[in-house]
Amino acid sequence: MIPTKVRSDAQLLWDHHLLHHDPRPCSAAIGLGSHDLGVADTAVGLYRRGMTPLIVFTGATSRTTRDRMPRGEAVHYRERALELGVPDSAVLVEPRARNTGENIRFSRALLEEAGVTVSSVLLISKPYEERRAHATARKLWPGVEFVSASEPITFEEYLASIQDDRMVIDMLVGALQRLLIYPAQGFMAADPVPGEVAAAYERLLRAGFTSRLVAGEADADGAACIY
Repeated sequence: MIPTKVRSDAQLLWDHHLLHHDPRPCSAAIGLGSHDLGVADTAVGLYRRGMTPLIVFTGATSRTTRDRMPRGEAVHYRERALELGVPDSAVLVEPRARNTGENIRFSRALLEEAGVTVSSVLLISKPYEERRAHATARKLWPGVEFVSASEPITFEEYLASIQDDRMVIDMLVGALQRLLIYPAQGFMAADPVPGEVAAAYERLLRAGFTSRLVAGEADADGAACIY
């Protein structure tokens, strides 16, 4: 069982990661690969609503997905979309990306190769990756408007759906760390973190939720973070 205080701190991080954008029609949608098929389901829902004529699914595999999605995240997402009735002509697959930056760069190149003119993108991710993905896309693809979207689900509902509370909280912490350190490294646009969210993040570090941190960085106590 996850202690009540830990869940409260994790809720603060969850809330911060959400951007609450209103979906609107865009030139294309990009579904960022992960362990969560909810990304594919959300992309399909937006396609059905007429919010995009084309979906790009992007992602290879990671230590989290190699067993769940052995053919690659983007491939499994595509298969899910086709099962749900999206025509093959409306789906492109980018199967090489292994991080958020590559998701954006490789998807951009794929759309350019396909001759798709892009002025706006529906950027679809896990709920707790909305802010990080948006900041990364703004940095790497200037001149395009990004509208973030994710499965409409509460934190408690998400925990129940994944059935691995520690993994989810580790990922919340890892995503927040990247918001703190990546702007200075040129990987994403600056996106300030409120003090109460930073304090909750530090408490979660001290509670041991460190498995998704970037290697070599320092935590709130000056200790080296592990990956």
